[in-house]
Amino acid sequence: MRPFLLALTLTVLALLGPLPAAAETAAGILARHAAAIEKPSRQTIGPVIAELAGSGDAMAAAVLQAWGDKRLGLRKADGAFFIIAKTADGWALTALDGADAGAAAKGDISELKPNAGVRGLIAAALVQFTLSDPDRAKRAAALDSIAKDPNAEALEPLRASVAGEADPLLRAQKERLLGLLTIRFGADTSARVAAIDGFGSDAGIDLRGALNPLVAVTRIAFAGEAPAGANLARSLRPGRDLTEAEAYDLLVSAGLAPARLTPADARAALVTHLKDGAVAGVPLEQLNRQEARDRAYNALEAAGLVPPAATDAEVTEAVAKHRFAEVYAEPDPAVTAAAAVALGRIGTKVGAMQAVDLALDAMSLASIYFLAAIGLAITFGVMRVINMAHGEFIMMGAYTGYAVQQWITNYTLSIIVALPLAFAVTFAAGVAMERLVIRHLYKRPLETLLATFGISIALQQLAKNIFGTQARPLTSPEWLDGALVFNDVVSISYIRIAIFVLALLFLLFFLWLMKRTRLGLEVRAVTQNPSMAASMGINPDRINMLTFGLGSGIAGIAGVAIGLFAKVTSELGSDYIVQSFMTVVVGGVGNIWGTLAGAALIGVLQKGIEWFNPSNTLAAQTYMILFIILFIQFRPRGIIALKGRAAGD
Repeated sequence: MRPFLLALTLTVLALLGPLPAAAETAAGILARHAAAIEKPSRQTIGPVIAELAGSGDAMAAAVLQAWGDKRLGLRKADGAFFIIAKTADGWALTALDGADAGAAAKGDISELKPNAGVRGLIAAALVQFTLSDPDRAKRAAALDSIAKDPNAEALEPLRASVAGEADPLLRAQKERLLGLLTIRFGADTSARVAAIDGFGSDAGIDLRGALNPLVAVTRIAFAGEAPAGANLARSLRPGRDLTEAEAYDLLVSAGLAPARLTPADARAALVTHLKDGAVAGVPLEQLNRQEARDRAYNALEAAGLVPPAATDAEVTEAVAKHRFAEVYAEPDPAVTAAAAVALGRIGTKVGAMQAVDLALDAMSLASIYFLAAIGLAITFGVMRVINMAHGEFIMMGAYTGYAVQQWITNYTLSIIVALPLAFAVTFAAGVAMERLVIRHLYKRPLETLLATFGISIALQQLAKNIFGTQARPLTSPEWLDGALVFNDVVSISYIRIAIFVLALLFLLFFLWLMKRTRLGLEVRAVTQNPSMAASMGINPDRINMLTFGLGSGIAGIAGVAIGLFAKVTSELGSDYIVQSFMTVVVGGVGNIWGTLAGAALIGVLQKGIEWFNPSNTLAAQTYMILFIILFIQFRPRGIIALKGRAAGD
């Protein structure tokens, strides 16, 4: 019976297969490769590090980390490896299984100091441990490290860590990074092409950073057939795609032709070998011709007396005998084709996104111009007063906001206080200006323009005397910092969004004021026919005063908003006065919807011109003014002309 049991046992063991050998420890691996570890190089130590990383030993990561940090030592007496730490008397030793191994004198231990190349291999091997570390922060840090410095060594550890990643966000980041690394460093063509196609319509900067090197090209020169393995992008024709000089430089760099013979070198060589009134048998009197000089130099070259060099005729001949082309840095044609298609698709999407971003910028600028011009639209539209000091009311509002922040350090609260206070200050200043100056100059536009221009200069100088010439900051609250980012191309700052919302609120406020209140009804009556309004019991003088004060107050609020993203100086208002007048005139005098349309037109026009010439903002503004002049020639009453009796004034 026993032989039967023995046979049965052997049969079962045979079916189960051989028992797995015990995994080798880190200490065993280091002991086997001690010679290579003591004198490492990047080529010889790579397999040792790979074996250590794949050993499965729980201490493998700690050993690799210690080795990379120069904390791995070799005991001279028996060649045993330890993790070492400096002490006052020598070294504290830790065995490679994590146990305390006592201490050793300084002279008993040889420190292992790997060079930068070996440390790079160790760092790459440690990636697989940090990518699967229980600490989420360490896994995230490992991903950031790979993203900042992508390399082929990180590809397989990253792929191995994806399946075990429990955090959905980190898993998505790993999968994206895996795709990017596969595109750049994958060994299989189909996998790289699939990774490129897998990003679909994605237009991220990191994807473009992975694709662009694949379609980067260099120029080469060759004779006959193209070099084996060269991934040709296109052939180049000298004289059309590159100059003869550029073509010959390619030949020289490829070792296919000698360097070009410069006139100075040729002259020096001929002078050096002048003997008995001739150079290499060519009489001196003939050397005034280029053909003779070339013949003399060629004779010297054939005799080995001068270094080989090419004359102009030889350059032309050499270029004609060779071919030139651009080759992709990526040798795989299938990968470059897929990358080119993907980049074309990305280019179309990025172009569309840039158009959206430009539209957002234009809308943001239009809201700023509308906010700056709405007060001017009220005074200019109702009173027919050209107020050149309107920009200084914007400046006064900005300085009011700055002054408030000197007393209230909470920026949110300071803005809440500054907005109504700026309105009150500039409203009072506008009423005072109307009562003291403007009311005496009605229906005298030239005198009004000169008077308000003088007041503008006086207010600027007053601001310089009070606040100085340095720009003053009007700090926005923290919740207005940063920008709303839609993707890598489209974004808009929160301050611009806030100004857009503020402009919209003022539009609604103005519509409510003009359509739903008695003041609005009286203002519209005075605008249409002052004499008839006066006969109906409305005081035009009082309406003019309130209207001018209201327009000035709104300019003050605009100043606070503009000061949040522009430095507050005494010239702040003058930067917006021209655009404000253009907005009112182009839109249609006396019409709030016209002001909105004018602001939109000018904002879109300025941003559009800046897009064509982004380096010169002044030129963009000049072209914009020329366009506005032409526009007014064809539509002098603006986009939305005023209707009624006042339209004929």
